[in-house]
Order: sequence, then C-alpha cells, then structure tokens
Amino acid sequence: MKTVDLHHGAASEIGHVRKVNEDSFLVAPPVFVVADGMGGHSGGDVASRIVVEEFGRLAEEGYDPRRGAEHVAGAFSRAQARILDYGEAQRGENTRWHAGTTCVAAVLVADQEDTSWLLVNLGDSRIYRFNNGELHQVSVDHSVVQELIDAGEITALEATTHPERHVITRALGSPEGVSPDFFLLPLTAAERLLLCSDGITGMIDDSVIAGILDRIHDPRDAADALVQAALDAGGVDNATAVVIDVVGLVHDDSYDSARQRASLEDKLGARP
Repeated sequence: MKTVDLHHGAASEIGHVRKVNEDSFLVAPPVFVVADGMGGHSGGDVASRIVVEEFGRLAEEGYDPRRGAEHVAGAFSRAQARILDYGEAQRGENTRWHAGTTCVAAVLVADQEDTSWLLVNLGDSRIYRFNNGELHQVSVDHSVVQELIDAGEITALEATTHPERHVITRALGSPEGVSPDFFLLPLTAAERLLLCSDGITGMIDDSVIAGILDRIHDPRDAADALVQAALDAGGVDNATAVVIDVVGLVHDDSYDSARQRASLEDKLGARP
C-alpha cells in the first residue's frame, strides 16, 4: 500500500448532562474509530471500549491492506462476541442490564496500486467527507427516523424533533447480529474526513459542521471546535469528533508536525 501522510485530531467530552462518557475513540493511523456506547456505566462505556480495543489490534499488529474489508469484519465479529459474553455475565446479577455501541471507522486499504478509504458504519454515529468546501454525509444512519425519512413519512427537519430520534436499528451488542455498511472512497474524494458521535450531530446541524471544517485548518483545533460547539448548544450527550486530513489534498501548509506527534502521544495515553 502506498504511504499516505495523514494529519488528524480528536476530542471527546462528557457533556453537561451525562454522568459517564460512554464514547470511545481510536486515533492510530491508518485506523480511526468513534464508538458511542449505550447502557450506562459499566455497560455502554465498556462496549465502546471493546470496539476500540479490537480495531486497535489492526493498527498494532498490522493487516493486509488488500483484504481490508475482511480484517474490519473480523474486528466487528470479535467485538460482538466479547460484548455478548460480557453482557451475559453481567445479566447473571441484573436481568435488566444491557450494553451496546455504535461504531464508525475509517481504514486505509489498497487495490492494486491505489490506496483508498474503507469507511464502515453501524448505528447513528456518522462519517462525513469535506471536499472543495462542501460537506457530504457518507454514512447512512441506522435509526428509526432514517427509515421514516426513507419511506417519505417524515422530513429530515421533522426527524430532529421526532420522539424516536435516538432509537437505532443496528448496533454492536444486539443479539440479532452485526450488519455494518461498508463504503469505499478514493482519497481524492475526501481531503478531510469527520467521524463523530450523535452528541455532535444531535446538537449542531450540518451547516455549522461545514463552517468549522472550512474555517479551521488544523484538524486538532477543528475537532476541539466541533465538540465545543456541541457543548455550547446544550451538550446533552457525550460528544466525540475525529478529524483526518490527507496531506497533499488539504489547502494548508502551516501544520506543526512536532505538535502533532505530541498531540498523538497525549491522545494515546488517555485512550481507554
């Protein structure tokens, strides 16, 4: 696989309402993940951390970039098995206990001489691409309101206040199994990627997200600004953002590589 220089930033905050941050993220080039856990303390936070650990194995142990989808599917399968086993053990003491998590991931893969992004989505965390000043949502929410939108029963605007807007239809930890969506994206189609939990998208709309990604060139500062904007808008949920730039496609040359390394060490040191 051709070497790709990536700049990146990540931020995560508990918000103003929650008692526990059930979000987890991984920044380990060429693997990036955001997972939004569900189930409360020792439930959602554990589930999301399990996903990050399994994807972390891909980055730490290496993977065949020509078989990227296979490796990613394996990470999902291992995470699913661990979450189900953990849940079974916990329910021995509390039958109402549950745990699950969404997951969005971006992994570099190769096809002959080309390097591409393999993007994966499960649940209502999102993947966006930002190219030539325009924001596009790549992932499709696995949620009740998205199904209603697709059926023409409600509009996207109505979905923002729908009483079931937080109900998702697919997640890790579900006994029905795991069925993520896969997207293959050329590097040239995404000078900047955003992976985020619904603590971001539930608080600020796409126009605000696009403005931040357009205005703030450093991905670390962009991730911080997205999370802060969600907090300023109410911060009713955990908010996590990972921003990734492909060097050579972004239009900014002021990047501080020494600061980037320090930032990465800080993020990995704080990683669950």
